[in-house]
Amino acid sequence: MINVLWLRSSLLSRAIVYLLLIAAAVFTLIPFLWAMVNSIKTSTDTFQPGAVIPFVNFQPTLDSWREVLSDPQATNAFISSVVVSLGTTIFALILGVPAAYALARFRFPIGGADITLWFLSQRVLPPAVVLVPFYLLLVNLGLIDTWTGLIFCYSTFNLAFAVVIMRDIFRDVSSEIEDAAKVEGATPWQVFWKISLPLSMDGLVVTSVLIFAFSWNEALFASALTSQSATTFAALVLASRSTRGVDFNVASVNTLIGIVPPVILYFFVQRYLARGLSFGAVKG
Repeated sequence: MINVLWLRSSLLSRAIVYLLLIAAAVFTLIPFLWAMVNSIKTSTDTFQPGAVIPFVNFQPTLDSWREVLSDPQATNAFISSVVVSLGTTIFALILGVPAAYALARFRFPIGGADITLWFLSQRVLPPAVVLVPFYLLLVNLGLIDTWTGLIFCYSTFNLAFAVVIMRDIFRDVSSEIEDAAKVEGATPWQVFWKISLPLSMDGLVVTSVLIFAFSWNEALFASALTSQSATTFAALVLASRSTRGVDFNVASVNTLIGIVPPVILYFFVQRYLARGLSFGAVKG
């Protein structure tokens, strides 16, 4: 599809846009390039400013990769991240999607907009404010350093995504189709499960990816609420320390491993993301 505004824009405008895109790409790629280079360095080379180009400024080695991949703690942290992120995504969707549908289709005395605003306010709240209350709550429930405790904790924050996003998605689904199903004798649950939810699948995928990504990247609560058994990979990256200080080579390997699942997930669902993010953007 040809963009008419782009074709009619001046050469200076195009040049500025290209420069901004290049700057954004460089800003995004520099951390990954830094991690790739440092992951094949020794601990000594990571502190040498001139060690930049492999085989020229330093001799590359895979010792850091072997150290991380053979470490049982890293394997356990990776499994913990997968279990907690998937568990949080599923649990938040189970609670949030029906709530979002109810807010989109039914009226409440308080007002659907006010309830939605309350859900959205949970993302505005600084996480550090509720860190101590969550810690005390999980201690009383015996859920410290457990997958279940992290899933409940993460679901509290990510539930807002499921409710707010899916509410707007359901509002864009034509109510005439649902009315026709009700005339045929379908129950409200059948209308939701067999009609509205399949029609909102693109938005559901977008919501799932966002919840998974936020759960995968969260490190503050994982560091405070876990110690060993349920430590996530994000918390492990923060713990890349030794008596010498930060092991940048080990931290780089952990960083590269940590970004693999979200990137792979993106490639599998990118066609759903493109449609889901623009769902309802054009009316008529």
